[in-house]
Amino acid sequence: MFKRITLFLLTNLAVLALVSIVMAIFGVNPSTFAGLLVFAALFGFGGSLISLFLSKWTAKRFSGAQVIEQPRNEVERWLVETVRRQAQAAGIGMPEVAVYDAPEINAFATGANRNKALVAVSTGLLRAMDRDEAEAVLAHEVSHVANGDMVTMALLQGVLNTFVIVLARVVARALSNYMGRDMGGMAYFAVVFVLDMVFGLFASMIAMWFSRQREFRADAGGAALAGKPKMIAALERLAQNHGQNTLPKQIAAFGISGGIGHGLKRLLMSHPPLEERIAALRNAQPETLRQGVVA
Repeated sequence: MFKRITLFLLTNLAVLALVSIVMAIFGVNPSTFAGLLVFAALFGFGGSLISLFLSKWTAKRFSGAQVIEQPRNEVERWLVETVRRQAQAAGIGMPEVAVYDAPEINAFATGANRNKALVAVSTGLLRAMDRDEAEAVLAHEVSHVANGDMVTMALLQGVLNTFVIVLARVVARALSNYMGRDMGGMAYFAVVFVLDMVFGLFASMIAMWFSRQREFRADAGGAALAGKPKMIAALERLAQNHGQNTLPKQIAAFGISGGIGHGLKRLLMSHPPLEERIAALRNAQPETLRQGVVA
């Protein structure tokens, strides 16, 4: 957590330094943008942090996940005990365990606190996977929790949001100065809107690149907790039965199963292609697997 906070602070300082340099290059006085920086930080981080703190409630609400308060059958007992064992091995608190009704093979983890997270699996997963494969999927999700991926993604998104808000307005003001006249009213807001879209697209590419990297790491963590053969078998099962991801947009990035894309769409995918994940896991060394989960 100390490393994550340090990285967060350093990243923010780097963003502010870069913004100041851009302002200086375009002849804009940074002191006149103090209010903008505060505005950008509040809006940039506000939405991300609110989403993070409401993530468990949102996930339950939009997926219909039912938390297992008291196991009603052998399958639910197995789910709870498996997650309990993996959480202990990963050095985190026991997450809530839930099941949601969906036809595809999928699972997700979310929560602002790694010691009070939520791990949920679909009914489709319980029907299609054997115990070894399901154990690996649970280990993958527990690895996400142990690595603090939900928090890190929220902080990264906040930094990117702040950067987009500030840079769009700095560039719009610079264009106004370059043309030798104030660009006011609707013209200014139109330029800012376009720049927000352009910079926002690049920010999304960065966020999705990071998301794909954390999937590789969670696969390695799943292999460390459940065993490499089980994790590979689970990914192969996903590849064989890959279908539409019915998870709501708010939590789709935290599912184990992603989409398929080519070209520009591939740059906006939250998950790497399953064949790449399988290949990476086959070639992973034992020390790489151990680094896949924080213990």
